[in-house]
Amino acid sequence: MLNKVLNIALPKGRLGEKAYKMFKNAGFPCPEIEQDSRKLIFENPQIGVRYFWVKPSDVAIYVERGAADIGVTGKDILLEYEPDVYELLDLNIGKCRMAVAAKADFRDNRDCTLRVATKFSNIAAAYYQRQGRDIDIIHLNGSIEIAPILDLSDVIVDIVETGTTLKENNLVVFDEVLPISARLIANKANYKFKNEPIENLCTSLQDTIKAEE
Repeated sequence: MLNKVLNIALPKGRLGEKAYKMFKNAGFPCPEIEQDSRKLIFENPQIGVRYFWVKPSDVAIYVERGAADIGVTGKDILLEYEPDVYELLDLNIGKCRMAVAAKADFRDNRDCTLRVATKFSNIAAAYYQRQGRDIDIIHLNGSIEIAPILDLSDVIVDIVETGTTLKENNLVVFDEVLPISARLIANKANYKFKNEPIENLCTSLQDTIKAEE
């Protein structure tokens, strides 16, 4: 039975809730997921879907390893970790940007190595490599914004949504690295085995995205 069910990994939090709403509007509801529950796996056998909540940064791992057939993850995760998956669709939600930010009085002295604090080391390295800039990457897992304030770094490379956190920490955006949005991804092997239901879902999602534009 499970091989006929489409396994869908959704990121916990607001992005996952938005994504599920899109799936529901596209004709793939799962009433159980809408109940107040601590469960992590929800199934609607009538239409052959099985949703589960996972940490946002883990969605691509579940899909790459085949525990999920498809999943929803940010473009930042795909670029940073380069999972071996198919990118099927831009869902047009979770829009934000990867940006370079620093203290307002920052001036880049290109004679010195630029100290860059970030969670996204590969994205930052690729961005500055394109500029031919010599950098020292300081990989942090959280509280990136305080790095320039404490003189740990000159700049940060991080996701910016509203800019409020930057403003509250007296930082400003100096450059945009790339725009980010949520993407629908698929396991490569499972995409072949379950091509029809995955393609049907993609078509329905595309119609939903167009209707919401």
